[in-house]
Amino acid sequence: AMLKVYLMNVLWMLFCFVGALMTPLYCLFTMSLDTRKWAHEVVERSCAKWICKLIIAPVEVKGMEHIPKDFCSKSPAPVLIANHDSQIDLAATYYLEREWRWIAKSSVKFLPGVGQVMWLGRHVLIDRVKSKSTGKTGARNLYIQSNESVQNGVPMFIFPQGTRRLGERLPFKDGAFKIATENKTSLVPISLEIPLTAWNSFYPFKAAPPVKI
Repeated sequence: AMLKVYLMNVLWMLFCFVGALMTPLYCLFTMSLDTRKWAHEVVERSCAKWICKLIIAPVEVKGMEHIPKDFCSKSPAPVLIANHDSQIDLAATYYLEREWRWIAKSSVKFLPGVGQVMWLGRHVLIDRVKSKSTGKTGARNLYIQSNESVQNGVPMFIFPQGTRRLGERLPFKDGAFKIATENKTSLVPISLEIPLTAWNSFYPFKAAPPVKI
């Protein structure tokens, strides 16, 4: 289990680091400085899918007809929510192949590769303490940036549990609900089912139960 966790983190940072280095080529080729789609829809998505294929498990997705692409790109955009079982959730959700923004601690910026791609993808990075420059708390910044994203047609993806525990559904906090109601938009629930053996299986050398979305 520890080996798989280690490999997942190393591969994630490595793939993202390579993607971040390729960003100038993308900007040159497209003649655009807008790096969000490259970072989120190409680098992050490819990285996540390859990690699932290489070391986690197959991923099965059902019910995509309920979140069509035009539904996710409207303004205001919906707020996507899901249960949070483990780190695997972050990779598996990219099989939805939709655009969104994550919420993460600002310290993520210092992770090699991952931090740079998160910044290039313009995800919502917050501090838990009051900002000296703006005087706003992390929670307040979270709502401001999330509301702006939703109004600009980019969904927010939130794990309302706030923490993760494999095999156990914890109570949801109300932050995602507040964002949806403030913006008069839809709250879309997504169920993630991570096999209890995901970290301990011999996949890809032996078949493993799929991650179900």
